[in-house]
Amino acid sequence: MKVNNLGENNTVLNTFLAELRDASIQKDPLRFRYNLERVGEVFAYELSKVLAYSPKEVTTPLGIATVNTCDTPLVIATILRAGLPLQKGFLNYFDHAESAFLATFRKYGKGDYFELRVDYCSVPSLEGKVLVIADTMIATGASMEVCIDKLVEEGGHPSAIHLITPIASSYAVDQLSVRYGNEVSLWVAAVDEELTGRSYIIPGIGDAGDLAFGEKL
Repeated sequence: MKVNNLGENNTVLNTFLAELRDASIQKDPLRFRYNLERVGEVFAYELSKVLAYSPKEVTTPLGIATVNTCDTPLVIATILRAGLPLQKGFLNYFDHAESAFLATFRKYGKGDYFELRVDYCSVPSLEGKVLVIADTMIATGASMEVCIDKLVEEGGHPSAIHLITPIASSYAVDQLSVRYGNEVSLWVAAVDEELTGRSYIIPGIGDAGDLAFGEKL
């Protein structure tokens, strides 16, 4: 699996990521959502560099200009609810992209064991399109595997799959690499080394859904 770690470069993306991690700034839900959206926009710009383009003629008031514009049909998927601001960042840049949505949850058993389930899936046809899945964090990779399988089952086979996340664990990167090989590309801003027993990333950012939209029961 090709891993594009944008955080290895010194760009403004690292400033947005630092604010997402900062416990004091996290107290402002609006700021947290806006930073996720801005991170999504940076990822969208970087992803745009690997898509297909062709020249188009544009009529200006003084003549004809030839401009290379993107031809790639895109579906931007996200996992409710935390991924919504990240997805919005992509939709701010890709005007004609379609959207897909999934709701997943952890069904806990004894101890720290849990099973991942998809409670809801809304997806257009994926045939011949590039599928982008935006999620705020990838801890073990298990939920991402479940989501990929469900999207393909419901929407068909995309021409390419790109996984987008501000933070992934090194464990998740290894697991997804084994499962998908060169079938998918991963775009991250940081790779964190540790996981808790309940599969939360350390240092991570905490519960992104609660930080963006308020605590749930």
